Amino acid sequence: MHTIRWTIHDLASLPDDSNRYEIIDGELYIAEHPGWHHQLVCGSIFDVLKTWNKQTLAGKVSFTPGIIFTDDTNVVPDVVWISQERLQTALHADRKLHAAPELVVEVLSPGSANEHRDREVKLIPIRVQIGNFLPG
Repeated sequence: MHTIRWTIHDLASLPDDSNRYEIIDGELYIAEHPGWHHQLVCGSIFDVLKTWNKQTLAGKVSFTPGIIFTDDTNVVPDVVWISQERLQTALHADRKLHAAPELVVEVLSPGSANEHRDREVKLIPIRVQIGNFLPG
């Protein structure tokens, strides 16, 4: 039996629908478009970060940016904050981030499969990348 290993290049062949597609270690994860309450929570978090960032001018806040770590691992967190300094090297010509922002917010989606993906599977590549920026 041959197991399919998905890459970012395969995403172009997927339908343009309301689902969110992420690839983690070559495995494709599909999440339905977030619900009303999920988006209200994301919006509230975004507003707080944006207000703080307006005062500091230290970085940028974004909803659901694509973060590409490798060809077979890319994720779409709900809200991120990235410093101006890191943004200069993380944002590539494809207009996606290629390094973890300093702050990644994932609002848990209902259901055990979604919770497992959000709490465990999706967190691993982000932790690895953030660890690359932490001192010793």
